[in-house]
Amino acid sequence: MNRIIDISTAQLLLALLFILIAQASSFIYHLGLNRDITIGTIRTFSQLFLMGYVLTFILKSSSLWLVVSVFLVMVVSALFIVKGRVKEKQIAYIIPTFLTMLISYFATALFVSGLIVGITPWWDPRYFIPAGGMVIGNSMSALAIALERLFRDLRVERELVEMKLTLGANYREASDDIFRKAIRAGMIPSINAMMGVGLVFIPGMMSGQILAGTDPLIAIRYQIVVMLMLVGSTAVTSVVVMLIVRRRCFGSGEEVLLTPR
Repeated sequence: MNRIIDISTAQLLLALLFILIAQASSFIYHLGLNRDITIGTIRTFSQLFLMGYVLTFILKSSSLWLVVSVFLVMVVSALFIVKGRVKEKQIAYIIPTFLTMLISYFATALFVSGLIVGITPWWDPRYFIPAGGMVIGNSMSALAIALERLFRDLRVERELVEMKLTLGANYREASDDIFRKAIRAGMIPSINAMMGVGLVFIPGMMSGQILAGTDPLIAIRYQIVVMLMLVGSTAVTSVVVMLIVRRRCFGSGEEVLLTPR
């Protein structure tokens, strides 16, 4: 297999040309994205370099507690990103969302590394951290979309939901359409990714393995596992969180607690 070509600092900085193009587009067409693009670029460099040094240290130490700690930090960070996108103050959704994310993501990463890949020990950071990171990143976005959709639609359709409750429906029946639409909205990106993978785009993990010299047929097997893992974890996390949070949107008398903003 060919040795992977290193990227020098000068070559890495040359990639900033793409950011300059994005900044120019935002400036010319008054998109108002210059600040976000700048912050996103700085965070991309700082966070990935930090993760690189952390992973280098963890790979050398092979400590279970270090691996679990990094995984916990990743989940907590994902929770804060979800909280930043879902600006809901009336419903206490943070704790059940965090616990569901932690259990679901850990179980998925454990299943993939320990059973499907069959690596020993199951927490080998070369497999467990990347698997966990992909699960967290993908499901985090889906969860944010689903939660935002659930809260928004419950407010918009509050009168319709209350009418159904008045006619004898329970909170599950009254909010069934909203519940299903929220989960569908969160899962559609993952399902669309399965439709286009290998045909429209080559995912990052598969590309990285091929660039590193891995046989493409082996890289494909890993990528298939990843795609299936992402859809499964997204479905489980979204459904469980939506079930818990939807119940919290209704009071003990099944009245709608969300008020118009």
